[in-house]
Amino acid sequence: MSAHEKWVAFCTILIKEVRRYLRIWPQTLLPPAITMSLYFVIFGALIGSRIGEMGGFSYMQFVVPGLIMMAVVTNSYSNVVSSFFGAKFSHSVEELLVSPVPNYILLAGFVVGGASRGLIVAVIVTCLSLFFAELNVQNLGLTVAIVLLTSVLFCLFGFINAVYANNFDDISIVPTFVLTPLIYLGGVFYSMDLLPDFWAGVSMFNPLVYVVNGFRYGVLGVSDVDVRVAFGMLSLFTVAAFSFSMHLLNTGKRLRQ
Repeated sequence: MSAHEKWVAFCTILIKEVRRYLRIWPQTLLPPAITMSLYFVIFGALIGSRIGEMGGFSYMQFVVPGLIMMAVVTNSYSNVVSSFFGAKFSHSVEELLVSPVPNYILLAGFVVGGASRGLIVAVIVTCLSLFFAELNVQNLGLTVAIVLLTSVLFCLFGFINAVYANNFDDISIVPTFVLTPLIYLGGVFYSMDLLPDFWAGVSMFNPLVYVVNGFRYGVLGVSDVDVRVAFGMLSLFTVAAFSFSMHLLNTGKRLRQ
């Protein structure tokens, strides 16, 4: 395929993905806004005022970056896992696999489409958070880079889940029993300094720790882990997830049956 044909194929998949979640925006964009607003009210007006400061900031300011990334993670992940498994379930993915479009273009189309939803949700939730807390971004470049890396990483995780899923129940198991615990144990609601040394060490294997702390550093200028380590680990996780996703596509494992 020529470069132009590859670009057309990529844009076609991307536009299809964007139109899919925009068409049902009350189910894809509205729920995160409502859910995060409830978090802001509970932790800002109720619990936050009783906890006081954490990390040198009001509790509301401290948790807002984590809540924003929580919305990005869940929406990026859910968009790709539902979209690709839907294509797999209806067997329309087989038409993509036998087409002359390179596998990396197929993967990029689904991933960028899912990441775009994550970024839109990030903007929506950030705008809502400004009604509850004052945010002065300390490092805009790092903040944007962390959001982009996180969106891509969890889109890839969603793709891997979709490949291995056998039915619609399987695509809800990982978010329920893996993703949710990782989010709540990733430092969204607390500082890692509060953990005993053993559990703080165990938390270093949680990719959400690097997501939350990297973004928190970009927004507030504070982090429980070295921001260079956070960015490096996110990059490493992303490269590994992309390589494995490409392996699944190239081998056709659980796709060509």
